Amino acid sequence: MINFGNQIQFKVYQTMPDPDPERLPIVYEEWEQQARAVLEDGPFYYIAGGAGGERTMDANLQSFNNWEIVPRMLRDVEERDLSIDLLGHTYSSPLLHAPIGVQSIIHPDGEIASAKASAALGVPYIASSASTAPMEDIAKAVGDAPKWFQLYWNRDPEVTASFLRRAEESGYSAIVVTLDTPMMAWRENDLKNVYLPFLMGEGIGNYLTDPAFCSQLPTSPKEDPEAAILHWTKTFGNPGLTWSDLSYIREHTSLPVLLKGILHPEDAQMALEHGVDGIIVSNHGGRQVDGAVGALDALVDVCAVVHDQIPVLMDGGVRRGADVVKALALGAAGVLVGRPCMYGLAVAGEKGVREVLQNMLADLDLTMALAGEKSVREMNRSIIKESK
Repeated sequence: MINFGNQIQFKVYQTMPDPDPERLPIVYEEWEQQARAVLEDGPFYYIAGGAGGERTMDANLQSFNNWEIVPRMLRDVEERDLSIDLLGHTYSSPLLHAPIGVQSIIHPDGEIASAKASAALGVPYIASSASTAPMEDIAKAVGDAPKWFQLYWNRDPEVTASFLRRAEESGYSAIVVTLDTPMMAWRENDLKNVYLPFLMGEGIGNYLTDPAFCSQLPTSPKEDPEAAILHWTKTFGNPGLTWSDLSYIREHTSLPVLLKGILHPEDAQMALEHGVDGIIVSNHGGRQVDGAVGALDALVDVCAVVHDQIPVLMDGGVRRGADVVKALALGAAGVLVGRPCMYGLAVAGEKGVREVLQNMLADLDLTMALAGEKSVREMNRSIIKESK
């Protein structure tokens, strides 16, 4: 993507003589407001809410305010390049669509719409284990565009192995193992609304189509969906895992393996020692541990341990292009975007997700240029400083 921001910005201003009163939002907060207007309490707060008093969600946002961009001048930014090299592939930008489950509660087209929108922009789509659409259907929707698969490590090892095999056969190019959800957190809004979509059969599409999972059922999920859901509740999550169990993942896939949920620098060191291919610094968007460290602050500590030995990506609190610039300058190899995409999905389906990602990329490009940088790959801490 060369000078992407100029192109998108000019397209908007070209409509000045005849603006569309029904056009989609530009401002992030307006996406959220419109999503709130179209979603019922249960689905909205399942996406928008966090653990406990939601202090970790606040920390994610505040951690970006802890750093300031210091623009440089006269640096020839006439032509810019957003592309990155990651795990042996070249991607057109540093953005990735974060793995998010149960998107069917937000829009009827769910994960398929998000995947298509990501593919249209060359943004790698990370399909969730907890998607309503099976991973094979998502892969078909994405086609040859970049796609990764996120694994929730099942209590049944045969299901975990089956998911890995299916992902590889479907053409996913990396495995993201989420570590921070061995069980669901105390989420006050979901409890208040008595809302857990999995119990309605949402978000378990990969399980209902999995031979290993279905082999444990007395009858097929179509014949007895309640029994399938009950079995899912007994096998989802695996709190007994330890670092030594990572060898099981390696035994069942040849794809690069990234660990998502790393926040502590000592865990980053353990990840290095266990030979993983990448780390995603994340606190699950504030949905797991109330009062946890902000993701961007954790990124700084993790990068200090990793020293570019493997890629470090980050996820959490990214709302605008300036956030992406700060994360990249602090050492992130790529940045995952989550809630903004879901608000776009709620408001306008595939088109909404595409608009959100497109606008963030345009904002990133222009902010990078105005900071005096012309390449994502060359950004470093020289253009930022800690706030006083």
